[in-house]
Order: sequence, then structure tokens, then C-alpha cells
Amino acid sequence: MKNNLLEESLLGRIYFRYFKNKKFSASDEFWEKRYQKGKDSGPGSYNRLAEFKAEVINNFVRNNNIQSVIEFGCGDGNQLRLADYPNYTGLDVSKTTLQNCINIFKDDKTKSFLLYNSNAFVDNHKIINGELSMSLDVIYHLVEDSIFMPYMTHLFNSATKYVIIYSSNRDNIQQSHVRERNFSKWVEANCKEWELAEVIKNKYPYDPMDPDNTSISDFFIYKRIS
Repeated sequence: MKNNLLEESLLGRIYFRYFKNKKFSASDEFWEKRYQKGKDSGPGSYNRLAEFKAEVINNFVRNNNIQSVIEFGCGDGNQLRLADYPNYTGLDVSKTTLQNCINIFKDDKTKSFLLYNSNAFVDNHKIINGELSMSLDVIYHLVEDSIFMPYMTHLFNSATKYVIIYSSNRDNIQQSHVRERNFSKWVEANCKEWELAEVIKNKYPYDPMDPDNTSISDFFIYKRIS
């Protein structure tokens, strides 16, 4: 019990280090304000963590002959600079970061960007989809149940073959804009046509003494079975 409390306390201090003096109100509002002030997506999208994520995903796309990728939460686009996808659609809740991504990749016709609102998203005609759907360092930022549940539904409904989630997978107390979730329980209960095919542990597991270069996230790869 003591170790768990210590871990939660350390985790909270680490996140507040990056987002101190930010009054949290709602997930989408938090990120829009952050990007408006010229902030980035955080250390998970830079340096060796970004390289690790790119290595895993690029290999998966190549080895499975994936032709289309959709990402729910594309962020500031830095992670995407390392990506090698035939066709890509990035969604995000922030207009500001989407405009930045559009500017960064304005000459790349293989990439599209769209504004995402989980409570104003009904795609019965499967217009927004990809062989692979991804969520990278997003789920533990979805602190509201009213945001988390439709987000997960859209993430899986938009994939025709695979879903890749890069996140922690445990329930933990909310601290500011962070709320860790055992998302696999939700998948098991709500996505019977999917199975967990592989878990890839982080090459740089979380170290409270080195938060810039380590992560609480691992890769969870789901495959459609029906």
C-alpha cells in the first residue's frame, strides 16, 4: 500500500512538472489552451520515446502490409514526422494543433487532418476508417467517463483490421488532467469481435528519476477476429 501511494505521488509530481499552473476544466479545453500557448504534446512524442514508438509502429505497418492508418489524438505532429504510413488520417480535439499539423505536412498529400469531438461523431457509413486505428498516449488523458467511452467506441469502430493502443493499463486516481485506466477491461466487455494479439513492453519503462526519457505506456495490439 505504501509503495502504491508513493508511486502515485511521484507520478502526480511528474505530470505537474509539465503542466503546472494549469487549472484543469475539461479534456478538450485543456489541450486547446495548451497548444494555443505554443506548448507541445509532451516528452512522450520526442527524442528516444518518439523513436521507440515509431520503430514499433512502422515495423508493424510494414510487416502487416497496412495501407491506411487513422489516429485518434494526433497531437502536435512531431511523432508523425517519424512515421512511414502509406495513407494517414489524424484526428484531434484541438483546432490549434490541427492547423499546425496541416501547415507542417501541407505538401504531403498522403495525410489528412480532421477535428474530433467524441460527442458529435456518428459515422454509420464508415467514412472515417483505416486498416489500423491508433491511440498513442491519449487514454490516460481522458479523465471524463463521458469522453472516454465514446472515444474507445470510435477507436475500435474505425478500424477494419487492427487497433494499437499505447498507454498504461491500470486504474489510478485522477491527478489534474491525468487519469490512468484499465482500458483492457472495457475492450473485453464491449468489443467481442476483437482479441488482444500482442503486448510490447516499453523499451524505456517509467523511472520517476528520469521522466523526460521514460514512460508509463506499453503497446497493446488488438486484432479483429470477426
